[in-house]
Amino acid sequence: MIGIFDSGLGGLTILKELKKVLPKYNYVYLADSARVPYGEKSKKEIFEYTKQAVEFLFKKGCVIIIIACNTSSAIALRKLQRTYLKKNYPNRRILGVVVPNIEVIIDHLSKKQKKIIGLIGTTATIKSKSYEKECYKKSNTIKIYSQASPELVSIIEDNKIKTLYTKQILHKYLDPLIKKKINSVVLACTHYPLLKTEIFREFGKKIKIIDTSKTISIKTKEYLKKHPELEGRLLKENRFTFFTTGDTKKFKHFAERILKLPIANVKKVKLV
Repeated sequence: MIGIFDSGLGGLTILKELKKVLPKYNYVYLADSARVPYGEKSKKEIFEYTKQAVEFLFKKGCVIIIIACNTSSAIALRKLQRTYLKKNYPNRRILGVVVPNIEVIIDHLSKKQKKIIGLIGTTATIKSKSYEKECYKKSNTIKIYSQASPELVSIIEDNKIKTLYTKQILHKYLDPLIKKKINSVVLACTHYPLLKTEIFREFGKKIKIIDTSKTISIKTKEYLKKHPELEGRLLKENRFTFFTTGDTKKFKHFAERILKLPIANVKKVKLV
């Protein structure tokens, strides 16, 4: 199976796009909703929580795991790939979201275009400078202005998107980037695509929004084509399994709204 892990419900936006691009496959989704958001936690906590989630999904039979959480990708992915994966599951793979987003940034900007990028994400993602580090490895002509947006995850998880408060918070976070005259903005959190309309409205029609969910679905398809030895091990029964460490009713309601399909069962688990 293909495993998808997020600290909360935001990764469902990636699953939504994956089922469009790769509809035949079996997916297992795990949300650590009991400990969301990860963005305000320490690096040690983020690594431990992410490792627990990855171990859980591998034990469920996942061949490939997509860490949908930008915070986990920024803080924990590389260490997991170099140490944990190599030692415990050398024939399986863990993929993240940071590098694919960087590749899309570079691909979508023309040579003549001034490359001024805005980046919004959790506090931990922004502090890690992971996007800047990866981006500058590939191009030295891009300028990135980053903005931590810690309140947005809770707004989305609590379904308070269409409120005056959300509009005010977005204005607070996005106004500094608007003043920098950026031409693209990266939604460096899987929750944020659910606010895309509101973000677009703040910036205006000239801004290009780089949506993690669409990026990862396309990049995953490309990855499977390049690695037939892994793709051949994946079941193709069009099945979905859902786990959460938090409220199963809240997860079910949110997931059905995002995925536009009925969900019969969401299982509550405890990660250790």
